Amino acid sequence: QVQLTESGGGLSQAGGSLRLSCAASDRTFGYYAMAWFRQAPGKEREFVAGIAWTGGYNAYADSVKGRFTISRDNTKNTVYLQMNSLKPEDTAVYYCAAERRGGAVVTVRSVDYWGQGTQVTVSS
Repeated sequence: QVQLTESGGGLSQAGGSLRLSCAASDRTFGYYAMAWFRQAPGKEREFVAGIAWTGGYNAYADSVKGRFTISRDNTKNTVYLQMNSLKPEDTAVYYCAAERRGGAVVTVRSVDYWGQGTQVTVSS
């Protein structure tokens, strides 16, 4: 069982930046593709960004390309999401997710483990 713990959410003004972190409890972190999803009220959970378990391959939703960057540090069992040029429509609960030996594009159905979520609110 892998436990994922997110941190770094909060409130930002439009145009601002936030950095999310997700720490994994398991030493097998390096064998997992990691991803960030988000869910706004009344909407389905959607893929935001992913990084393959092999590293070097990232994927992003069109809505965040050029603004968000996903990265991982296997020595710290941690994945990050740097969010720049934030927009009010980025407001959502952000979830960290892990898929064993997955690629950069992670789907809701392929996720093996979820974090508890962290709220990101962007004001206009």
